[in-house]
Amino acid sequence: MNNFVSQPYEAMQFSLPEIVSALSYALDLTEAAEPGHALRTCLFGMAIAAEVGVPAAELVPLYYALLLKDVGCSSNAGRMCALIAGDDRVMKREVKLLDWTRPSFGAVRALYWHAMAGESGWKKTGRIIELGLARQKNNEIMIRLRCDRGAGIVQKLGLGDKAAEAVRSLDEHWDGSGYPERLRGEAIPLLGRILAVAQHLDVFGTEHGMSRAMEVLKERSGRWFDPALVRVAQSLNKRGKLKGVLDGEDHEKRVIDANPGPVQPMSEDEIDNVCEAFADVVDAKSSFTYTHSLGVTRVAQVITRELGFSAERSKLMYRAALLHDLGKLTVPNTILDKPSRLTSDEWAVVRSHVSHSEEILKRIPAFTELATIAGAHHERLDGSGYPRGLQGEDLNLDARVIALADVFGSLTETRPYRDDFGMEEVIRMVRKDAGSKLDGDCVDALLASVERHEPEQGIAWDADVEVDTEG
Repeated sequence: MNNFVSQPYEAMQFSLPEIVSALSYALDLTEAAEPGHALRTCLFGMAIAAEVGVPAAELVPLYYALLLKDVGCSSNAGRMCALIAGDDRVMKREVKLLDWTRPSFGAVRALYWHAMAGESGWKKTGRIIELGLARQKNNEIMIRLRCDRGAGIVQKLGLGDKAAEAVRSLDEHWDGSGYPERLRGEAIPLLGRILAVAQHLDVFGTEHGMSRAMEVLKERSGRWFDPALVRVAQSLNKRGKLKGVLDGEDHEKRVIDANPGPVQPMSEDEIDNVCEAFADVVDAKSSFTYTHSLGVTRVAQVITRELGFSAERSKLMYRAALLHDLGKLTVPNTILDKPSRLTSDEWAVVRSHVSHSEEILKRIPAFTELATIAGAHHERLDGSGYPRGLQGEDLNLDARVIALADVFGSLTETRPYRDDFGMEEVIRMVRKDAGSKLDGDCVDALLASVERHEPEQGIAWDADVEVDTEG
């Protein structure tokens, strides 16, 4: 095996507003939201908070709750897909524009168009009736999954009880018709009430314009929304204070500038914590990939250790492995969980996830190199990979490590269309592609560790760990 010496990796400075603002674009993918939804929601919410006079001690929790309000959304994607037998992302987008607390023509129409695609009208009608009868139960289950998961991730990020509480109460309604706890009036945390109004302003504003957003806000005042906050939003709108949020540009910079807390560099552990949290968001989208990012990361760690990577370079690879599949949030569960062969159009959607991952990660200046590595995890040495068809000398050692870790992980995971392969078969398949599709030295390094059976060094070889082998 060649004695590789990794390129030096310069540690760069990060701030939490910078990294969360950039990664919030990944959360927008989970519900097919207009890109920048979380950022605009944050700007709306902070404008309302300033007008209301939210105590200074609560501004930082509010700021991060606004950016991360959708961090639990992927956790109920599979259930949404199963309920409607259709595209979870499109339906989630529709739900935000509907009054889902009561039967409505709009809800029936959305279900008719998006549920049970390709089935007869009779079957669609039957499913709509079934969903209508179980509406309240399904709403509670879906929202509780999202809210509990989101609050848990916010706590894991160390953002405190106030931020977690706000995220968990996003879907509570002023009249007690919301979830998960059916809280009423001022029993709903103030920050959660602000999140609800701010989210509405962006969803309706981007889809139908601010005039319609304000009309619906007024219609739902006292039912969904705190009447006092509705009046504040109306006042801000009349004074032209909200128009710039939708019409303006460079939302990311504006959100970073709006950070109400001190700006200080993050520690290495804090950066890792954010990467791990967003890896959890990706893996939660499908039951078939629920440990994928962690599994790929463990495999990558084994390879880099065997190849003698420096501690700094190994850290870069750790984060690249965790975040390599961010773009998977744009893939509907109708595709991710499909038990049969994908169509060419479906494969095109799957392949697009790599570019989405790279684009999002490149929004963080200090992640530019990491983004390039993550964006090449489906490339192959012989040029048969995607999205660019890179080959040989175009792929540096870092990209080759992540590509192998992804393949190895995929083969040891169950998929909707197949069971996981046994370890002997995985080894045979990886060896077959060594030197042609996969880097031979990386394969040697990984299999040397496999053959020594080293669970104590950070990898459980019998655990689930994603990747298609299609190239």
